[in-house]
Amino acid sequence: MGFNQERSLKTSTFSLPVSVADPRLGGSIEMVMIERIFDHVPEIAFFIKDLHGRYAAVNQSLVERCGFKDKKELLGREVRQIFPKELAEVYSHQDQQVLRTGQPIVNHLELHWYLQRKRGWCLTTKLPIFDQTGAVIGVAGISRDLGTPGQGDSVPPGLAKAMEYLESHYEEPMSPGILGGIAGLHPARFARLIKRIFRLTPTQLILQVRLSAAAKLLTDTKDSVAEVAYACGFYDHSALTRAFRSVTKMTPTQFRSVLRETAAANQDLSGSRKKPS
Repeated sequence: MGFNQERSLKTSTFSLPVSVADPRLGGSIEMVMIERIFDHVPEIAFFIKDLHGRYAAVNQSLVERCGFKDKKELLGREVRQIFPKELAEVYSHQDQQVLRTGQPIVNHLELHWYLQRKRGWCLTTKLPIFDQTGAVIGVAGISRDLGTPGQGDSVPPGLAKAMEYLESHYEEPMSPGILGGIAGLHPARFARLIKRIFRLTPTQLILQVRLSAAAKLLTDTKDSVAEVAYACGFYDHSALTRAFRSVTKMTPTQFRSVLRETAAANQDLSGSRKKPS
């Protein structure tokens, strides 16, 4: 779930030059600079993984969270070699989902390691890495710290449960009161936490998730706008159209047309590259 509605409806990608499309995804000046930038952001764990889930690039913060001193100790390893089983399975499943579908995971609330392997809450975003032919060659991601369990105004475990419910039941009747009840939080505290973490009100967050789901259906299926609307929890196609236009400045039909035009242009470009000179 993202905190910026308009950005979340656009395809999130991370592109690298063909020269680094190898199993380690390493060697480019761009990657080195990105890695060095994130070395100066200790509250964020940054990583790039190859098709096999092995670390190809990391920042120093992630190295230290895993109990190491040097990046060489982490590079080339998989999450199952580093994290406890219950965390490793979650991270590995996410990686495989991104690699398989080419779709990003944005602002997912979960537990991660802080310094000295102390568990804390974070928002994790993972983006597929594409080479110049459009093939997925890896995963780039960040995990942003939110607070450790037990801290004042940290993230209660019930909040993660509420977010998981929203992600899997967005097509059902939904309200801040329902989510607050699932989280076991007073409405005021629930709203305050949602605003702090996602920079949205609970009502905006519900709309955000439904619009993201609608954008995916418009992209991946031939369902009518009305069918997409009902599948994503909107009252009718008019309600979806109003909400969609307010965020993207396009109607769902226009959005789908732009996607088709872009896909056709990319296919023509790919075909021209394959022709012998």
